[in-house]
Amino acid sequence: MAGFKGRADYAVDSKGRVAIPVKMRNALNPEAKNTFTITRGFEKCVFLYPLDRWEKMEEEIGSLNMYNRESRDFVRTILMWADEVKLDGQGRISLTKELMEFADLDDRALIIGALDHIEIWDPDTFDRYLNAQSDDYETLAERVLGV
Repeated sequence: MAGFKGRADYAVDSKGRVAIPVKMRNALNPEAKNTFTITRGFEKCVFLYPLDRWEKMEEEIGSLNMYNRESRDFVRTILMWADEVKLDGQGRISLTKELMEFADLDDRALIIGALDHIEIWDPDTFDRYLNAQSDDYETLAERVLGV
């Protein structure tokens, strides 16, 4: 699978529907069947996993040690927010009211490709997130990718 990349600003309609950019829809594997699992992300965004990738995530989640409290807490949190959504005829998905409230989404959404998933952010929340970063891009790259 080619990974999801790029960013796009889209409107969220009154029914909570938002279009997924064409280049991201084109990156879907046929095994995803135009279906995503949507769930709570980190830093107040929404994660959107293609069905084929989500099935792998469920295997990873299922292999966690359920005798470990942190594992149980994580499983409960990610799965209680999870819902399956299918692209409609106009390439849109429907966001749940609860996820929209969690991510402070209203009438605008910033859609970001994040390799194996898509992130949906409130644009203002994302700007605050970027401005709160303590390291510049070069320092972060060196720390994460440097040897």
